[in-house]
Amino acid sequence: MSKPSLIVISAPSGCGKTTIARELRRRHPEIEFSVSATTRKRRLRELHGKDYFFLSKEEFERKIEQGELVEWEEIYGDCYGTLKSEVERVLLNGKMMLFDVDVKGALSIKCKYPDDAVLVFVKPPSMEVLKRRLTHRETEDSASLAKRFARMPMEMEKGKEFDFEIVNDDVTLAVARIEKILGLDSKHAGDVAEK
Repeated sequence: MSKPSLIVISAPSGCGKTTIARELRRRHPEIEFSVSATTRKRRLRELHGKDYFFLSKEEFERKIEQGELVEWEEIYGDCYGTLKSEVERVLLNGKMMLFDVDVKGALSIKCKYPDDAVLVFVKPPSMEVLKRRLTHRETEDSASLAKRFARMPMEMEKGKEFDFEIVNDDVTLAVARIEKILGLDSKHAGDVAEK
């Protein structure tokens, strides 16, 4: 398989996809990161343009109307999306771009760029581990946690439509598995489940 231009990583909340994406970028700085646009409130230490493009609901809706988003989704009352201009820039320059998006967004990217995108679904070692991770990270209240838990069965089912599935039982091994999928240099490559 030739190296894809668009690398899309997705997972249920708490599976470590953002940690994996950061480590992959640390090891491979040549890969650009797709910064999503969102209407959700900024968390402590998050930077506009680096972690997300924080937009008002009105700004986000205007981008939808003007066709400026490759994909977008409303999750837990907030909107998230990928800017078309960023994707087109990377494709025109022959670079690689990494996406950290929800499962529906990932499938939308694959639908629009079938020859350029590879989808990797990150699974937890078990549902018990996943629930423990979510509860211990203390970034959500109980109502928000309940919404995330309710969404998990749909996310796990959609993950079956991805090109690859990996288990994040160890971040170093998970990153090595993705490097192997992408044909990137790695010293820790493990087994990879390919469909």
